[in-house]
Amino acid sequence: MKEQLSSLKKEFEAQLKHVSSLLQLEALEQTIFGRKAGAFTTLAKQMKDVATEQKKAIGEMMNTVRLKIVKELEEKREALQREEMKKIAETESIDVTEPHLPKEAHGHMHPMSQVEIELSELFRSMGFMVLDGPELESDYFNFEALNIPPSHPARDSHDTFFIKDHPEWVMRTHTSPVQVRAMRQYGAPLRAVVPGRVFRNESTDASHEHTFTQLEGLVVDTDISIADIIGVMKGLLTGILKREVEVRLRPGYFPFVEPGFELDMKCLVCDGKGCNVCKHTGWVEMMPCGLVHPEVLKAGGLDPDVYSGFAFGLGSMRLVMQKYGIEDIRHFQSGDLRFLKQF
Repeated sequence: MKEQLSSLKKEFEAQLKHVSSLLQLEALEQTIFGRKAGAFTTLAKQMKDVATEQKKAIGEMMNTVRLKIVKELEEKREALQREEMKKIAETESIDVTEPHLPKEAHGHMHPMSQVEIELSELFRSMGFMVLDGPELESDYFNFEALNIPPSHPARDSHDTFFIKDHPEWVMRTHTSPVQVRAMRQYGAPLRAVVPGRVFRNESTDASHEHTFTQLEGLVVDTDISIADIIGVMKGLLTGILKREVEVRLRPGYFPFVEPGFELDMKCLVCDGKGCNVCKHTGWVEMMPCGLVHPEVLKAGGLDPDVYSGFAFGLGSMRLVMQKYGIEDIRHFQSGDLRFLKQF
C-alpha cells in the first residue's frame, strides 16, 4: 500500500500542475477524495485488510499523504481566488461620490452573532479550527455516517425536514455531519468546531425553535479520554459566560458517541429556582457529548485502533439566553426592534 500511496501523491501533483480554474480544482479534489470512487477513499477502505502489525505505520503514512494533498489543494485554491479577485479589481470600480447612510440608519450585530464570534475566537485560542458545512445535507452524512442507519429509532427524535421528491436530501438536523467531512479532509490529529443553523420539524415554545443554531466540537487524537471532555467544557463555559458555573454530567444515548453524556448547567436566568427557560427544573440542558463512536471514525477514514476522540454539540441559542437572561427563544428570530436594540 505504501507504493500505492506514493504513486497517488505523484499522480495528484502531476494533475495539479495543469489545473487553471476553480472548477478544474474541484473536479480534481473529487477524483482524490470522492466518497464513492475517490482514489484516496478507495485506499482508505482497504485499511481493514492490512496486517495488524502494519496498520500503525500505514495509517501514519496515509495521514501524511492526505495532509500534503489537502495543503496543496488549499494553496492552489487561494492562488486561483487571488487571480479572480485581480481580474475583478481590474474590471470593476467603486463610486466614491455615493452618499453614506445617516448614523441612525446603521445597524448593529445580533446577539447571536456577537456570541458566535466570541465562541469562534475562544476556540481558536484553544487551537481549534472553525469550519462550515452545508445546511442542505445528504441523508448519508446527516445520519448513516454517524452510525444512524435507515431503520434506527434515533431518527424519530430528529423531527426531520425532508426535501420533496428528493428523499436522499434533508435539511440538516445537527451540525454533526461536518465531523465526518472534517476527518476525511484533514485527517488526525484534529481539533475543530462547526457553528451553524440546524432545522427540526417541531413545535415552538419558550425553549424550542424549528430553526436554531448549534456549535459542534470535535477532537481526534491518540489516547483521548472523558477527562479531556470535562476540561474543554469547563474552559468553554467559563470563557464565554465570564463567571464560574455549576454543571453536571448525566448518562445519555447518542448513536455517534460511546459512552454518551448530557452536560447540564445550573440555570442562570432563575439561579436554579425554576423558570420557563429551564422548564422549572433549575437546570438547562446545554450540550450532549461523549467519545466518538468507532464506526464514525471509520466513516471519516480513520482507524479506531489508532485514534480516538470526543465530540460535543452546544445549543448556541440557549447559551445566549443564559448569558443575557433572555426568557423566550422566539425573540431571536422575531425581528422585533424593541428586543434587538437592547444589544
